[in-house]
Amino acid sequence: MDALILNIESSTTMCSVSLGKNGHCLDHRSFNEGYSHAEKLAPFIADILAANNLKASDLDAIAVSSGPGSYTGLRIGHSLAKGLCFSASKPLISVPTLQLMCLNKEVRAKVNFYKDVLLCPMLDARRMEVYTCTYDIGLKEVSKTQAKILDEESFRDELAKEAVLFFGPGSEKVKTVVDSKSAYYVEDVWPSAEDMCLLSQTKFEAQEFEDVAYCEPFYLKEFMATTPKKLI
Repeated sequence: MDALILNIESSTTMCSVSLGKNGHCLDHRSFNEGYSHAEKLAPFIADILAANNLKASDLDAIAVSSGPGSYTGLRIGHSLAKGLCFSASKPLISVPTLQLMCLNKEVRAKVNFYKDVLLCPMLDARRMEVYTCTYDIGLKEVSKTQAKILDEESFRDELAKEAVLFFGPGSEKVKTVVDSKSAYYVEDVWPSAEDMCLLSQTKFEAQEFEDVAYCEPFYLKEFMATTPKKLI
């Protein structure tokens, strides 16, 4: 079942959109210079539709990265996706952020090289904390998504049994505490709408749609506002 799907990703400092058809990326836009989602995402969407001579009504669905990640970035991405779904009467698809990172081209190249490896995408949180989970090479979830504080004991059991491939904006922290010959890394991997196309197509075929009115991002942790310090 061929589907033309607009994908939106906004969970980190990178914001991106892509146009996918039958699981393949036809076109994409991205920007990664600080949190600029409010300024960049809507123009990216308008531009990618115009460049491909499309209107929102020509799409079969809208997909959005569900999180975890930046509270503000996820909220902006979901607001835009839901607005498009309402205005064009299209279904909404939610794609797990950590899972889509496993489809990065460099990550898949490493998977093909190592053959048998546990995938561990990571997003940066505060201090030594990361948002992470693990998948096998077929993208079946091995451990649940969690906020994990890294230390010398992190992933000891996993690394004792098999090779683990760490990647994503939070993976640099692993290098500072984990010393194992079974730990491998892929540099400069970010969640990107370019890598959402296969997952959004799969969900479209399974008719796994969200309730547009009530769908919310998977923040994982509650948003914590801080009070600015008073200037003396």
